This record gives sequence, C-alpha cells and structure tokens, in this order.
Amino acid sequence: MKRRYIQFMVALLIFSGFTAEAQIKKIEPPFWWSGMQKSEVQLMVYGDDISSLEPEIDGLEIKEVKKTENPNYLFITIETKGVSAKNYTINFKKDGKVVSKQAYEIKSRKENSANRKGFDSSDMIYLLMPDRFANGNPKNDSNSALKEKANRELQGGRHGGDIQGIIDHLDYIEDLGATAIWSTPLGEDDDEVYSYHTYAQSDVYKIDARYGTNEDYKRLASEMHKKGMKLIMDYVVNHWGAEHWMVKDLPTYDWIHQFPGYAQTNYRMSTQMDPNASEIDFKMCMDGWFVKSMPDLNQNNPLVLNYLIQNAIWWIEYADLDGFRVDTYSYNDKEGVATWTKAIMDEYPNFNIVGEIWMHDQAQIAYWQKDSKVGAIQNYNSHLPSVMDFTLHDAVTAVFNEENPSWDKGTIQLYDNFVNDFLYPDIDNILVFAENHDTGRINEIYNNIEDYKLVMTLMATVRGIPQLYYGSEIGMKGDKGKGDGDIRRDFPGGWEGDANNAFSKETRTDTQNAYFNFTSKLFNWRKNKTVIHSGKTTQYIPQDEVYVYFRSNENDTVMVVINNSKDARTLDLSRFKENLKDTTTGKDIISEKSLSLENTLEIAGKSSYIIEIK
Repeated sequence: MKRRYIQFMVALLIFSGFTAEAQIKKIEPPFWWSGMQKSEVQLMVYGDDISSLEPEIDGLEIKEVKKTENPNYLFITIETKGVSAKNYTINFKKDGKVVSKQAYEIKSRKENSANRKGFDSSDMIYLLMPDRFANGNPKNDSNSALKEKANRELQGGRHGGDIQGIIDHLDYIEDLGATAIWSTPLGEDDDEVYSYHTYAQSDVYKIDARYGTNEDYKRLASEMHKKGMKLIMDYVVNHWGAEHWMVKDLPTYDWIHQFPGYAQTNYRMSTQMDPNASEIDFKMCMDGWFVKSMPDLNQNNPLVLNYLIQNAIWWIEYADLDGFRVDTYSYNDKEGVATWTKAIMDEYPNFNIVGEIWMHDQAQIAYWQKDSKVGAIQNYNSHLPSVMDFTLHDAVTAVFNEENPSWDKGTIQLYDNFVNDFLYPDIDNILVFAENHDTGRINEIYNNIEDYKLVMTLMATVRGIPQLYYGSEIGMKGDKGKGDGDIRRDFPGGWEGDANNAFSKETRTDTQNAYFNFTSKLFNWRKNKTVIHSGKTTQYIPQDEVYVYFRSNENDTVMVVINNSKDARTLDLSRFKENLKDTTTGKDIISEKSLSLENTLEIAGKSSYIIEIK
C-alpha cells in the first residue's frame, strides 16, 4: 500500500509539471531593482540538470541564455529597464511543457539611491572585527548548519561577537568621534577552523548565521544612518573560500585559476607594474591563490566578473551601504578589477571604495588610485577612488621608537613620506592608519600613552581619511608574534561576565579612560574642521626631532607640533613666519591653553600641540 502511494505521488508531481531534475536550488541575485543603471541582469540559476530546460518570463525580456560545461547551471540575462516593480514568474520548459516555475522579484529602488554619499576625508573610520568586538546575541554563537562552533578559550576560534553587539555599542563608537565603521567581512564562512576571520567566504549573498542575518546587517546600516554614521563593507573580489558552494560544483573549469588545482601567489605585487617582469612572475602574482583555503577567482571569465559586479551592487542597494574596503585589491586581475570598480562607481558616482594596496613604495601605491599619472604611463586606470597609505604606516611604526635619529631616521621619515604626495591624483582621499587587523598593535609597539598620543595627533591632522583599530582607544595591546589572535583580542566588556567593561566611563580603568578621553577629544574636534579635511599642507624639515606642519585654507590655520625627543625643546617661531604671518597667539585644542606665538614656543619632551591660529 505504501509503495503504491509513493508511485501515485511521483506520478502526480510529474503530471503537475514538477520533475526532480528540474529542482531549482538557487537563483542569484535573489532579486533586483527597477531603475538601476545596470538594467541588464544575469541570473545565475542552479539546480540538478537545470541546463536541460528552457526559460521564459512573462513581462521580462530574456536577452541571452548561456549554458556551461556544468549542466547544473544556467545564466539567464534579463532586461529590467522600464519594468514595473513586482513579482515575475520564470517558467522552465522541457519539450514545450512547463516543468517548473520560480518567482523572481523586481523591487522598487530607494529614492535617490544612486546619489548616496560615500565616506570621505571628513570621516574617521572605526575598524572592528565583529567576532571580537561584542556578543549582543549569545544564542547565535554556534549554528547547527555551520561547522565551527564557539570556543572563546581558543585564540583562533570563534568567540561569539556579532552584529547585535555592534548595534548595542554604536553610542560608544559615536562618543569616540568615529563617523564610519569598517567591519571585517560578515559573509558566511564555513571553514572548520579560523572561520571568524571570514575572508574565505562560503556564500557571498548571506551573512554568517553566527553574526546574525541579512536583515540584521541591513538594520545595522539603518541604525548608523540615524546617527549620521556610515557603514563600509569589507569586500573580497580576489578569492572565495574552498567551502564556497560554487567552488564545490564549479560552473566552469576556469571559474577559478587552475594549475590545475592549487598554486600559491608569489605575493610580489610589484610585478603588476614592472616593465621588466617575466610573464610567469606576473601571472603567478595575479593568478596564484593567496592561501590554499582561498581559491583565486578568475575575473577574466566574463561570467565570474559579472557575478562579482552584481553581488557588490546588490549589497550596496540591499543594505544601504556607504562604502567598500576591498581586500587584496592589487592581487586581482588588473583589467578585471578595474572593470568591477568602474561598474560600481558608474552606478553610484558619489560612493567610495578604498583598496588594500599593501606595498612599501609611494609610486607603486599611487599607481592603483583612479586617474593616476603613474598608472597612465602603462595606459592603466583602476578607477579606484582611494588607496591605503601603507608607507605612512611603515614610518609611524618605526619613528617613535628611534633611539638614534639621523639624516634618514626619526621624524624625517614622516616628512619624507609626505614629500611624495605629488604622486597621488587625490591626496585627500587616501586612508591613513597606524595599524589594522593584520599588523602589530600600536600600543604593543609603543608601550606608553605618550607615544600613542603622538601617533594619534598625526593621524588626526594629516591629509587623508583616518582609520582607528578597535581597542587602541583604551590602550589595548597585542603581539603579532604570538599569532593573529593576539592582535584581535576580545574588547573588554563585550561579553557578559567580563571582569572589565571598557564601554563605559564608570567601569573603565584610569588608564583606559586616559587613552579614551584623549582619542575622543581629538577626533570629535576633527569632525567639523574643514581645514583638516581638505586644507593645504605645509611641512617643515624636522629639527632636533621636532616635526612642524600647518594645515590651512582661506578661513583657518592649524599648526601641529610633534616633539619626538624625550627632552623639552624651544622653537624659534621666526622660521614659520610664512604660515604664522602676524599671529601672536593660538589655542592648543588638547590642553585648551592659550599659547604665545610671538617669538619662541616651549614644548615638553614626547608631547604635541595642535594649535588653532587666531
């Protein structure tokens, strides 16, 4: 009887138009919007033997149907220009009969979405690792569908921080003076270990369930926007994780770079602009895998490139994002990543994207910024608005520990970094930072608040967009030599039962409050200082380890004095006459004291002034 019932049900399913081979498992993007500049959308349809079917859509024009060597994929290009926002039905036919139906929604676009304003030099970006910041919802620490479970005792394990934890502490971040948040990736990462890192994603349309849901991420952006803050997504265009569901059933052999299988990058990004580079070295930098667990995506494959473009635009539109930070930007296929970047900026002309260009030469970093004259030598334009100032980071992590300053050691290294500003086509739109989630902790490098204050004085007053790494503002340390987990410690107070809660003034230690109060005062002052955001820089060659520079525009002048010497110094102010002019007084914004600027200026050892000129 049971067997006859099963046979009857199978027959009924076939009669009703459904067959097992026509089962649709995924459609990506899962929906789209009307009124987009990118009106041609390529739907990736995945299902068992789906390529044996022919699609039709009532009310939407199908421009192209593309099949690949894997029968489980169909790529259907539809035209959405001028169509109504509603649900459409995709009919999948076999031998002229509909065997499966799938709803596809075109949504109404948010008003003025295309003109969203990205982050810029008026912002201060707070970089955090969500797993290590705050656990707002302990119920999602582990997930039955994902391999790695929470283990806070394990340095490289998942500790339970999540999106709710960020939302819960937005007031703290705002009080600090930050106006934007860059969170390391939140997409699903189903690796067995080290998955909190989240740069090896297993599904790029889905927030990792241990962080929350897609709706939670959207809510984070909404809550931030209520406070006038901006959300920056850490986007990975170079690679996915080996556990990505598409890697496990590749649409095409060349969806990823194959040798066959794995070969590691040589990490020599200089090959990308070296006119003398061998072809094999050039290829292995771009096409080699970053690590074995991260298959390298082939952006020279048009299907891959279009998939990545649509995914990026989808997240901006869906979550209402304000910017991207792009991981390992200069490891990508050069032309492919330029096309990806341009497509996003064409859709959102006022958006901002900063690329990780981890190089140690200004010309090589500037090569990657949009409209670079350095890149133009090779007829290359990345269209990338912003790059990261790694050479300044290199200098900052060495200068304040220099025991024997000399011709080229000490504060002169800061001066020399800014000498090369002429290489950048948009010097105000570069990211400046003392540290991030991959580098040594600044408070480990400089084990005292005096040097921390000198570093932050610099970060807050030079050209560009300052970025602060979570926890530095309370003196958090971390030794990279002990492993990445040590520079990614849990923020104290982010977990119930933590002995120390650094989120609150009342429960911070005196030392934590000293770090926080200085940082907060500095960056809250910076918020409305146009002269810092876009003013001209005039710097003076350091003398006796005292570095002086001015930021000025038509309305304001700010004088910055950084004394890296342990001894007090007396400055002869006649040297700075071209900027001081007839000024006789100024106010230090940290101490709030008035200073005489008539003849000389005394400054204590290992201290700084930020002087508003009257």
